[in-house]
Amino acid sequence: AGYQRRVRGKPKGIDNRVRRRFKGQYLMPSIGYGSNKNTRHLMPDGFLKFVVHNVADLELLLMQNKRYAAEIAHDVSARKRKAIIERAQQLSIKVTNWQAKMRSEEEN
Repeated sequence: AGYQRRVRGKPKGIDNRVRRRFKGQYLMPSIGYGSNKNTRHLMPDGFLKFVVHNVADLELLLMQNKRYAAEIAHDVSARKRKAIIERAQQLSIKVTNWQAKMRSEEEN
């Protein structure tokens, strides 16, 4: 491991199947596979994702609620999720994963 390379860099091995373009291998990464700059990171509904860890993070989206949608981080507890979702409704911020970890709360 004398050198370090980007994750999607060009394969450099002498026997590498991808570099030699063997049939049935995945295609070599190249600059042409990039997405359009205007639509990069856009979700299909036209929003950009913003990961939220607590209720205070929602305040950052207050003026940007037509451009960014909140996504609750995976390590947030069900109790805090409930508070985040309630506050997001008050601020009319879209939450992409509002139903995650909420099923067990309703059953109890």
